[in-house]
Amino acid sequence: MGGGIGSRFWPFSKEDRPKQFLDFFGTGRSLLQSTFDRFKKIIPIENIFVVTNDAYAELTLKQLPELSKEQVLLEPLRRNTAPAIAYSVFHIQAINPDANIVVAPSDHLILKEDIFLSEIERGLQFVEKNPFLLTLGIKPSRPETGYGYIQESHEEVDGIRKVKTFTEKPNIELAKVFYESGEFVWNSGIFLWSVKAIVEAFKMYLPDIVNKFNEGKEFFNTPREKEFIDQAFPFCPNISIDYGIMEEADNVYVIGSDFGWSDLGTWGSLHEITPKDENDNASLHCKTLYIESNDNVVTMSDDKLVVIQGLDGYIVAESDNALLICKKEEEQRIKHFVTDVKFRYGDEYI
Repeated sequence: MGGGIGSRFWPFSKEDRPKQFLDFFGTGRSLLQSTFDRFKKIIPIENIFVVTNDAYAELTLKQLPELSKEQVLLEPLRRNTAPAIAYSVFHIQAINPDANIVVAPSDHLILKEDIFLSEIERGLQFVEKNPFLLTLGIKPSRPETGYGYIQESHEEVDGIRKVKTFTEKPNIELAKVFYESGEFVWNSGIFLWSVKAIVEAFKMYLPDIVNKFNEGKEFFNTPREKEFIDQAFPFCPNISIDYGIMEEADNVYVIGSDFGWSDLGTWGSLHEITPKDENDNASLHCKTLYIESNDNVVTMSDDKLVVIQGLDGYIVAESDNALLICKKEEEQRIKHFVTDVKFRYGDEYI
């Protein structure tokens, strides 16, 4: 899945080049390319599909030249993860109705790839044998209010536990309870299932999407697919797969693991995993001189030198035509700042 705009990372991430297409860590590979590199180790390239927005078709193919145009599934507009996943499922079903599917965001960081790929292979074997929906959970390292939580039950199949409850991002008090109980894992947003199992789940919990896509079922994996999707997609509800299916279904299982995961969803999460100096300052894509400054994250374009004095706990981020200076503890407001900039100055800076 690679259709988001990454507005939390504005102005480093912008609508014309959102975070999944950026090289965050100077490796020479974007987050999307790194995700592709990871999965092609265990999945044939011809079986890898990217679902993204129309606006990113050219950029996706430029970054992933190994893919054909038919492997890039284009949404005409954003409707959250459930319609995007349904589209990919219907496309894959037309190719192979017995397929097993891994759904993964394009912009996550995985540091322990061998463990991750081993868990994916274990999960694929599990969903091949069982008509269940499976998610990967992350064993928490701390109380965290920025992630959803999954509670494991004691019921298990093949050593994999059934999900008892899903909880959206909790307050800090509840996060501490979850962490100390040992019963909860973070929700990674990585899913595995068979075509048959997820289609049945869509029929049960999101029938409007299935009914709409069934109107053009014969068009999937044909030259008429794009025309049909452009017509049908606007009628799909704007809903996430978590709200629409995972929190409702009674056949959801979870593998709890630790594979060095970060969703890179916030500047705070980026600061956490980026190398820092002795005063907890993190710098990306720039040379920095920190004077009497602590706990900052700084990123600049064009390898600039940045000198910062007397600043504690700030984000300093620049793009070609915009500069953001914001308290780290207030970074949830960045989305609102982007809206205000768009209202006042138009799309030029977005």
